[in-house]
Amino acid sequence: MSTATAAQVPGSPAEPVLELRDASFGYGERPILTGASLTVRRGEIVAVVGPNGSGKSTLMKGILGLNELVSGTITLFGVPSDDFADRARIGYVPQRHTLSASVRATAEEIVATGRLPRLGWLGRMRATDRQIVARSLEVVGLADRAATEVSTLSGGQQRRVLIARALAGQPDVLIMDEPTAGVDAANQHVLAEVLERLVERGVTMVIVTHELGALEHLLTRIIVVDAGRVRFDGSPERYAIQRAAVHHEHDSHHHDLELEQPGSALPHGPLDSSGGTR
Repeated sequence: MSTATAAQVPGSPAEPVLELRDASFGYGERPILTGASLTVRRGEIVAVVGPNGSGKSTLMKGILGLNELVSGTITLFGVPSDDFADRARIGYVPQRHTLSASVRATAEEIVATGRLPRLGWLGRMRATDRQIVARSLEVVGLADRAATEVSTLSGGQQRRVLIARALAGQPDVLIMDEPTAGVDAANQHVLAEVLERLVERGVTMVIVTHELGALEHLLTRIIVVDAGRVRFDGSPERYAIQRAAVHHEHDSHHHDLELEQPGSALPHGPLDSSGGTR
């Protein structure tokens, strides 16, 4: 199934799942990413691309409510973000897993934690919940590893467990932070195949990455963030035409704020000071 076919429901307009209007995010009164305006519609597969320190992680954390909205507006599923309560509708796949080798947990147990926001007031797994967990593992190609301890899985397999955990919450949109980072080429292609299956199921995805690689053929939109601003927002075809100019502009910026110390003087322009890979 082509991306265009999967991204649209025949006879029904694609409704926005998230909208930003002149949104600025930061910490306290300090803006890190400014003036972001964009819309993600149901069924779209959107890549947010940019170098380290560009502001792309700040943008995603702002959508997730983890960074302060300094100005502008965010609307989630037609509801202002301050009034939006059903956060389970937004699934999140972090770049790094937080399980140490000493944690004894199976893939199935990790994926089952993704059901917690959907459980009733008793918080007990029902047969339906267990079926959803099993299906989520099946979608990412790990049904045969359900009883395997996560610490023994490869990095690519662990990333797929995290995708399955997010899917178990039955989100309406999936936000992924660098899903292919630190994964070898073979596993990158496996992950791309997993995401292609999600595309065929009509899952809306926003993928934060510093390179498109094996994911590029899945995309309906590409957003480029640099120096704390959205610099490009368009189709993969338009991006292919303008890629050289867009990234030539990027080459003139060096904003890896992992080297920036808290409280140090800011250079001109907003930068990304959020932790982790951006």
